[in-house]
Amino acid sequence: MIYVDADACPVKAEAERVATRHGLKMFLVSNGGLRPPANPLVETVIVASGADEADKWIAERCGPGDVVVTGDVPLAAKCVATGARVLRHNGEIFTQANIGGQLAMRDLMADLRAASPLAQGGGGKPFTKADRSRFLDALEREIRAARR
Repeated sequence: MIYVDADACPVKAEAERVATRHGLKMFLVSNGGLRPPANPLVETVIVASGADEADKWIAERCGPGDVVVTGDVPLAAKCVATGARVLRHNGEIFTQANIGGQLAMRDLMADLRAASPLAQGGGGKPFTKADRSRFLDALEREIRAARR
């Protein structure tokens, strides 16, 4: 199965195309505001509002052989720990080998932002066509690897 942390996910349509091509069930998990797709392989899951409810839903269900799409590093860590294959929207892969460093960097950046409340945030890099292409390639590779 494919689980997509769908709030603010820029690659929902791409993930759906790949899931359909492979005949995989896909869950779009969010706090609301998504139009349910007509695709019978795609299920929209609306969780209760509240911090991390979508993350909890995904982390409780994913496991070996599943693929999770998220930009949320703590969720990625939980999913990697279950044996799921996890990737970001730009195609970067979260693994046992790199998740600790990713969590540490996230915490460091949060501390730096908290220490300098007047600093202007840039909001991150814009999502590009190259990111979308890398995501499609990575999702295809992860699905194939999960099936082995």
